[in-house]
Amino acid sequence: MKIAIVASRFHPEIVDEMVSLAEKRIKEKATLGPVVRVPGAYDIPFGVRQVIEKVDGVVTLGALVKGETSHDTLIAHAAAEALQHLSLQYNKPVVLGITGPDQTKEQAVGRIGRTDEIVDACLALLQLSP
Repeated sequence: MKIAIVASRFHPEIVDEMVSLAEKRIKEKATLGPVVRVPGAYDIPFGVRQVIEKVDGVVTLGALVKGETSHDTLIAHAAAEALQHLSLQYNKPVVLGITGPDQTKEQAVGRIGRTDEIVDACLALLQLSP
């Protein structure tokens, strides 16, 4: 099984560590495919579209931190919907590893350690595939 990672470059102090953990976990359990970095969480579906035909599944990683507006909520909903659409369109797991919305930077940092669970969700979905 080949799994790609598509991750945001925004909040590198959080997402870079998530990418490192995901790469390690994938290498333990499967084959690491392309690792694509995009500007922000909103751009992750575009990155997924670039690699989805070359792999068996995709892990997405990003962190949305609450600011002064509800922009993080808008991005979260748009990205989640687009990722679900890609997953169903290509009949391949595209796992949502974008943390947030409505989280503080401290909460986002605290969720870095849950990256293994994101990779494991992709692996579990691949077991369901024919």
